[in-house]
Amino acid sequence: MNHFINAQDSLVTDAIDGLLETSDGALTRLDGYPHIKVVCRTEWDKSKVALISGGGSGHEPAHAGFVGAGMLTAAVCGEVFASPSVDAVLAGILAVTGEKGCLLIVKNYTGDRLNYGLAAERARAFGIKVTMVVVDDDIALPDLPQPRGVAGTLFVHKIAGALAEGGADLDAVTSAAQLAIRNMASIGTSLDTCTVPGSAKEKRIAPGMAELGLGIHGEAGVQQVAFEGAKKAMDLVLEKLAPKLSHGSYVAILNNLGSTTPLEMSVLAHELANSEYAKNITHIIGPAPLMTSLDMHGFSVSVLPIDDDNAAYLAMPVDLPAWPGMTKISPVLVRPLPDGLSPIKPIPSENARTRALLDQCCDLLISAERDLNLLDAKSGDGDTGSTLSTAARALKGSLDRLPLADPTQLFRAIGDELSQTMGGSSGVILAIFFGAAGDACASGKPIPKALLSGLDRISQVGGAAKGDRTMIDALEPALHALPDGIENAAAHAREGAMKTAAMGRAKAGRASYVPEENLIGHNDPGAEAVARLFEGLAKSM
Repeated sequence: MNHFINAQDSLVTDAIDGLLETSDGALTRLDGYPHIKVVCRTEWDKSKVALISGGGSGHEPAHAGFVGAGMLTAAVCGEVFASPSVDAVLAGILAVTGEKGCLLIVKNYTGDRLNYGLAAERARAFGIKVTMVVVDDDIALPDLPQPRGVAGTLFVHKIAGALAEGGADLDAVTSAAQLAIRNMASIGTSLDTCTVPGSAKEKRIAPGMAELGLGIHGEAGVQQVAFEGAKKAMDLVLEKLAPKLSHGSYVAILNNLGSTTPLEMSVLAHELANSEYAKNITHIIGPAPLMTSLDMHGFSVSVLPIDDDNAAYLAMPVDLPAWPGMTKISPVLVRPLPDGLSPIKPIPSENARTRALLDQCCDLLISAERDLNLLDAKSGDGDTGSTLSTAARALKGSLDRLPLADPTQLFRAIGDELSQTMGGSSGVILAIFFGAAGDACASGKPIPKALLSGLDRISQVGGAAKGDRTMIDALEPALHALPDGIENAAAHAREGAMKTAAMGRAKAGRASYVPEENLIGHNDPGAEAVARLFEGLAKSM
């Protein structure tokens, strides 16, 4: 797998320099590359307790992304998933610690504990006041004698950072950090392992499975389960955390482990806010990438009891782009549509033949969903089938509300329904098509000519015509042939759809951005949908 890096041995130093170059001068580093990689606050006078954290790289923005007023004073960076050296940690301590002393915030991994611990001992030999706390918030492996430190570490950074920034002494800062560590818990899940640059990817998690409780270095979790969607995934995580959520109110960190998209993270936030296991979670930090695991496609949840003190410390603003802040979880607020946009509800009427015809059309589009998506993936974004089937399902569900006995009002009502339920340009096009067909019916045109009027209208508005490699290539010949029977219309629709496979250039729609080699040999998915619709109707009549 390729990565946007120059060389494996310069990956971390290049990344640190990129962070510094875009920090507007807020961050600096010690002159010790490549063995000593320490990021420090530029404006730091050693008048307050210093906070130092760090560990292996690959968890960005942790830890260097949280160096700044109100959080860390310095971050000591190792290579990817490798602890920094004793000398690097000691250099960080000596560089930023004044008379008030420093607190080392260490995740519970053997290398980190040993290297930070020895550096602390050497610093004390210089007469420096140093305390160290070890974060062990991971509850994935209950029998583990030394639980791992994961994203809950950020609670410690923020709480201790707020206290230190306010002038608290080393004992107070250390005590607050220790209290947070005792009370917090974390666990995550992922659909895939991470990819370490320069190393072969471990394909431990099979497609369709999710792993619960894997570590931030890709360590195996407690179990693999069948993936059943965002709600189930969030409930599995929160169920493990439930014993820690029994009394009072809690704040949760919703952490992106690396490659989970913002869209997915928002869905997960919704599921957290509404889970039966999260009734006591009142505040949230995120969703955001905070302590990642390179490109791991997963998320983690960390929880901490929230009292007045913790609420104040966690809510204290910091000028750090990577820190999302804490917000209160609140119900979704809904405002009514502005006047004029609320849909006009038609008067329902019944026509058994029309109902059966519409029902069949919807079923045909629903059954073609997978095939149309696969076809669209060759020339577009692979969603034509899903778009049409979603609209078809919505239309099936609205049949009892439609004026089935009045073609004029029915066409208009179908247009309104599609404009609300069908995404993308297709929904707009078909809404215009059926709206114009309804207008033509109102002026006395028979249904075949009314549909052709709808076709003329979408050509005028959308700019597409026959030969442009769109659904019009199948729809136009089919509608012209319709007065001679549905079988004739189906044959012309199929012929039109097949012709699109030889068109190397699309002049409208998303396919217009696709190279010729991706189009040749494949029917336009919209035209294919039209052909399948007419063919299905012809077979049943």
